[in-house]
Formats: sequence, C-alpha cells, structure tokens
Amino acid sequence: MSFSVTILGSGAALPTSRRGPSAQYVECNGRHILIDCGEGTQNAIRKYHVHLQKITHILISHLHGDHYFGLVGLLSTMHLLGRDKGITIYGPMELEQIIRLQLEVGGSKLNFSCNFVVLEPKEKELIFEDKMLEIWTFPMKHRIPSNGFQIREKQKERPLDAEKFKEDKLSLTFAPILKQGHDITMNDGTVIYADDYTFPPPPIKSYTYCSDTIYFPEMIKHIQGSTVLYHEATFLHKMIDRAKATFHTTAQQAGEIAKEAGVFKLLLGHLSSRYESAEEHILEAKAAFKNVLAVEDGDVIDI
Repeated sequence: MSFSVTILGSGAALPTSRRGPSAQYVECNGRHILIDCGEGTQNAIRKYHVHLQKITHILISHLHGDHYFGLVGLLSTMHLLGRDKGITIYGPMELEQIIRLQLEVGGSKLNFSCNFVVLEPKEKELIFEDKMLEIWTFPMKHRIPSNGFQIREKQKERPLDAEKFKEDKLSLTFAPILKQGHDITMNDGTVIYADDYTFPPPPIKSYTYCSDTIYFPEMIKHIQGSTVLYHEATFLHKMIDRAKATFHTTAQQAGEIAKEAGVFKLLLGHLSSRYESAEEHILEAKAAFKNVLAVEDGDVIDI
C-alpha cells in the first residue's frame, strides 16, 4: 500500500510560469483525494499524470479564489469524460451554492452526484473514515474561515511470523486473530500470545495540510506528531508585517510550528509570486527545524 502527495500547485494568489495556485493530490492506500483546486488544477492533473476519475473526495480549505476557482471546471471535465460515480466535496457552507449556480447559469447538468459536506469546525473533527484511513479537519486563522486537513492511516495488521507459525504447527484459522493483536485461549487453558507469533505493526503515517493561516500556535495540538506537515510560507520573515496584515505565515514561523508540533518532515508552499527561488525560505525554516523541503509543482512526496 502507498501513501504519497503530488503537488499540483505550490504558489500563492498570483500564478507564475513555475507555480500554479494551491492544489494537491493525495493517494493513501488506494484512496484518492484532492486538496484545494485553484485555477488550472485540471491542467496540472494531466501534466503530472494524476488519475482524474479516481478522485472520490475533494477538500476545499477556504473560499479565496486561488483555492477553489478550478473546481467547477474540474467537475465539468469529469462529466465530459463520462464520469457516473459520485464525488464528495468538503468545504465552507457557501461552496455548494457557488458551484451549483455556476453550473446552472451555463445550462450544465452533471451525470454524477456531488455530495457537499459543510465544514465549520471549532475543534478538530473527523469528517470521513473507512477501513484504510481517516480524514480530519481543524480550524486555522485567516481573513475568512479556513480549514486545515489531516489524512491519517488506520492502524495496519501485525505482520505474521510465518516461520514460527509454521514451526509450531498452528492452525491457519488463528492467523487473522493474531494479526489483529488478539491472544487466543485454547480449551485446555493454553494461551497463544499474539506477541509470540506476530511482529509489531508498522507505524501509523499521517499527512497534514495547513494553508492559509497566520502564525497560529493554537493549532499545534491538532497537528502534533504528523509524519509530514505542509505549511504555508507565503513570505520571508523580513516581511512579517505584510504576513500579519494579510493573515499569512513566514518561513521562519512555519519552521517554529513544525518544531513545536514534533513532526517528522516539513513542506513549505504557497510561496508569494515575488520570490523566484525558495532557497531563503528553506534557510529560514531550518533555523528552527532541520528536515525541510520547499515544494514545487510536480513534486511527488512519499509519506
């Protein structure tokens, strides 16, 4: 099973030749999720060979255009390509009205259902789960309501110690129970311990997406221990006043958040179009947190 993120758009409000507006594609253990959908997302999907029709969940962080202006076009393309499988879209309350009105005035009718789920979290909330993963949302602090997201694996089974299992001639019917970590008590009182016949389960991995937000330490409790954290770094710290005025974060502040949250890796994105290079952003963030990467469009990150 795989867990990866493809960066479809890594820039802020103004697109450039190198960076499109915010959009990311997450593949987690066979599940296909789009996070934000800025203008040009469907072009990036084609360019970077993402499976368009496999997407089943779309997460929209907030209603600034660089995070959702590509959504109605993406849905229309799915329709034109013959999609008949429903899709679930999570976002602010007004999102459904905006999308349905755009379709209506253009005389468009989709051949698949769109289920809109309103996000208004006051604390961290579970918005989707199945046997493979969970999707959580939590509030951030921006000029308008803005949501962060965390995609988290479910605990996987314990790997079976096949050699010991065979050596002790245990019944294969015991395997599913032991792999779940449960001990088995036989009729004669003998106990077959899961720890003796399985290995510890692999660690749970998680990916957290935080864009857009002002420096907001209150959300650290929601992102604690993430395997990979994507955090906006719109400005360098010498523009801290501009960051505060526009409710954005500097690269230095993103590094501080990553350190306090105890994450494994930090991805910087949502860079202002004024920056031709992300080298200074990386140096700033590394002053607080060492494992840093500034993403670019087309990057694929294994979680």
